[in-house]
Amino acid sequence: MGKVPVKIRSVVYGLSPFEQKVMPGLWKDFTHKITHKVTDNWLNTILLVGPVAGVYSYVQSYQESEKLEHRY
Repeated sequence: MGKVPVKIRSVVYGLSPFEQKVMPGLWKDFTHKITHKVTDNWLNTILLVGPVAGVYSYVQSYQESEKLEHRY
């Protein structure tokens, strides 16, 4: 048996390099979206930001004490 060629229709989507509004809804009212997400999930935000800020401040103070250690 031979193979019979079949025409396939396909749709190819692309973005024009001259298109200015690729994702207009992403940055629209961005600050309101972020504040809404933080206020809705304030406990999760504290549990995420708290340890990260604590580790960062600890590392900064440790590095500063390492810099000044030779003075003693």
